[in-house]
Amino acid sequence: MWSVARRPRWIAALVFALLLAAVFAALSQWQLARSVSTGTVVSRDTEAVVALDSIAKPQTSTTDAAAAQLVRVTGAWVPDDYLLVSDRVNGGRTGYWVVGHFAAQVNGGSPAGLTVALGWAQNRSDATSVLRGLSGSQASGSVTVSGRYFPDEGPQDGDFEHGKLSTLSAGSMINLWKVADPAGVYSGYLVDSAHPSGLALIDSPAPDTSVELNLLNVFYAAEWVVFAGFALFLWYRLVKDAWEREQEEAQSAETAEVN
Repeated sequence: MWSVARRPRWIAALVFALLLAAVFAALSQWQLARSVSTGTVVSRDTEAVVALDSIAKPQTSTTDAAAAQLVRVTGAWVPDDYLLVSDRVNGGRTGYWVVGHFAAQVNGGSPAGLTVALGWAQNRSDATSVLRGLSGSQASGSVTVSGRYFPDEGPQDGDFEHGKLSTLSAGSMINLWKVADPAGVYSGYLVDSAHPSGLALIDSPAPDTSVELNLLNVFYAAEWVVFAGFALFLWYRLVKDAWEREQEEAQSAETAEVN
């Protein structure tokens, strides 16, 4: 068989198959590199407490650099502007958040609205009781609140018209808050690092910085390796077929001479 493989036509075909296999191998390597790069987490210090207005501005979307950052902000609670948010999971259990309207000072100017999640309760009645208590007792003077800042969750699809609130979005808050904010609102919300009596602390862990491979890219990389192997196998199969065909023709010729 290898005598057939040494012919110029099949040597050229082998060179072409090797080049094709090299291209497929390069594509496989590129896919593997993509699987790592797309899973890379940009390292940033989310645990250093910074001023909110240094990473976020009212009326602008929350950036990746601001998401899950520990922040502090000074301002005042807006009286009687507290809401319940349902379907909130805390420690594996579903319950309610009590959410407050915080008028945050922005560089010494007019206050901007900030949604602050104060705490969690498993039962609606418990959450409602705390909400009513806060409406009557929350400090009206200037206070500083700290916690983890998260991006807007977007509008909800459910029972918003019937008073059920299950997501936190700036648009929803504007429609529900009783007092308008002169400087607009922050698109994200703050999970308070403290909690009022009667509520549990809301889980707000640091963001996961572990790197996960993109399995789809790994699958594509394996496919390119298979294609590279198939290119070489196809050359081998064609050479073998040509050799077997020549052997059959030679045997047929010998049989014809004998007869």
